[in-house]
This record gives sequence, structure tokens and C-alpha cells, in this order.
Amino acid sequence: MTLEARPARVGIIGSGNVTHFYVNGCARFASIELAACADLDMERARALSVKGGIPAVTVEALLADPSIDVALVLTPPAAHAAVSIAAIAAGKHVYTEKPLATSRADAQRLLAAAMDAGLRVGAAPDTFLGGGLQTARALIDEGLIGEPLVANAAVAHTGPERWHLDPRIFYARGGGPLLDVGPYYVTALVSLLGPIGSVSAVGRGLASERAIMAGPLAGKTVSSEVPTSVIGTLTFETGVVGGLFASFDAAGTLAPHIEIHGTAGSLSLGDPNRFDGEIRFRAVGSERWEEVPLRFDTDVERGIGLADMIEAIRSGRPHRASAELAYHSLDVLLALEEATVSGRLETVASRVDRPG
Repeated sequence: MTLEARPARVGIIGSGNVTHFYVNGCARFASIELAACADLDMERARALSVKGGIPAVTVEALLADPSIDVALVLTPPAAHAAVSIAAIAAGKHVYTEKPLATSRADAQRLLAAAMDAGLRVGAAPDTFLGGGLQTARALIDEGLIGEPLVANAAVAHTGPERWHLDPRIFYARGGGPLLDVGPYYVTALVSLLGPIGSVSAVGRGLASERAIMAGPLAGKTVSSEVPTSVIGTLTFETGVVGGLFASFDAAGTLAPHIEIHGTAGSLSLGDPNRFDGEIRFRAVGSERWEEVPLRFDTDVERGIGLADMIEAIRSGRPHRASAELAYHSLDVLLALEEATVSGRLETVASRVDRPG
């Protein structure tokens, strides 16, 4: 389905914590009109309506509205696939929060439904389109660090039970540090270095219990259905080898978010959950790190991936925060989770080109 030469009318489904980032971010793009918002809990939808100035409707009404071009799916992860498939069945393009789905089978059904309907699916994260990671990619492609050899990434902090009003979704299937925050790191690495062919991992925390410390569930416990700490290895198609440390069991870490080491030097990168992450470079033989000015725009927020998809539909080009990229990230993260149980090297079956 093509889009008319007017702002695309976007309907938000889901009104959780991330929604306000999208409301603010989408306002920066003339190609996006936030036309409606919906949630299974109408009180939440009405609250978003008041805050964002967006009409609140039921999910059924939003899907049935022929004037809505794109469904922006911001539900809890377990509902991403089902809601996205329902939106496709209603004739709408879809942009969904990460992860694309919580299983490969659901993600494959989503991609197949979109292909059959001739509709686009985009997915977060889109932070790799920000000035920080785009500058890093340009530097690598220009050969600043020579041939990339080794990469490492780390994200470690305490779990969301300390502050989230209902942290149970973070410890259910499709949650944990891998699928909650891992997509930012894996997507960034794939954008910088290409697809990942195999992984191995060790983990801990499966079936561990956490005390909820905030909100109406305070004092209750949640049992984790996923590992709460994972240390994994990544082997890229190019031969680059890497590591990923993801944890909900740490008070904090001084480990760099991402480092990439090559034959001529090393890059240390900022948080891939941001659009403006800093970059430092150290040449082989040098004794100091140098700050690298960012070359590309950092004044963007969540919504740039959606805006890029809308423009790509109109021009007929591939969009960059694609379902294929999101599927490969999901495939890698699920393979890491599976490796913590199997103790084996797990092959990643999917492949994706680096986004243009």
C-alpha cells in the first residue's frame, strides 16, 4: 500500500512508559500525524490523549479506521506480534517497539503476513540512525581503525523491580536483559559490522526470585523465566569476533558500552540506547584516547525509524529500521539465551544486509 503525499496518519496502540518518547519524537517530523491512540485499558488511553493531544479510541476502532495508515505498536513485548498481525490484517503498515516478537515463530508469521499483504513492517531500535552510531559507522567504513578484528559490548545494572510499577514483564519470556536492552547493542553491532553467524553463552538467574519494591505490587516477588545475566560470544560473518555482557544483577559497571578494535586503532562508543553517544579513538601506538566530533544530527528522538519508513514507502526504497534487521537481532538474542541452556555453539540462521 502506498501513502498519499500528506502526513501519514499514525495510530498508537499501547500507552506504556516508552510512549511519551514517541509522542515527543514524532512531533519533529512533518511526515507524521499522530491521529489516534488506543489501549486495552481505556483509562490509560485517555490519559495519553490528555497529555499528548491525541484522540483516544478503542483498539478495535483504531484498527477499523480506514484513515489510519500506520499502526505504531507500543504494547508489552508479548503482544507485539499479535497486535502487529492484526494491524496488517486491517490494511495498515506497522512500526513496533522492540523486540519484534518474543519467538522466532511469531516473528516469522508477522513477516509473512506483511509480505502477503504488500505492507511494510519497521521495528525499534532506531537509535543506530542517530549521530553517534552513524559517525562511528562512517569512521569504520573509511578505514580509521583498519580492518575490524574484535568487538565487545556491555550493559549491566540492577533490574527494573526497584522502580517499575509492574516489572513482571521484564522477567517473563521475551524479557530479561537480553531481549529488553540487548536489541540496542546487537542492532548497533550489526549496523557497524554486519550480520552475526553464530553465538555461545553462559548465564545465570533463571528461576531466581526478585522482590518488587515499587507501586501496587511492592512486597510481592517475581520469578524470572529468563536468565538475568548472560555473557556471550558473537562471531560475525566477516570474521570479527565479539562479546556481549548483559545483566540485571549489577549495581553498575564502568565497562564501555561498545568498543571495536582494528588493525590500526580502536573506537570506544557511547550508549546505543541514545542518539548522541560520544566517540573516542585511539590509534595503534598512541598512549591516549581522542574525542571524535560527531558528523551527523543528534537532535532526534524515537520516531526517526518510523519517519524513515514512511519516506521509504513513498520513494520505493528499503527502510533502514526494517523487520529483517529486527528479526536478525531477535534471532541472535534468542540464540544467546538458548546457548545458556544448551552449552553449545548456536548457529544463527537468519541473515541481513547492513542497513543503508
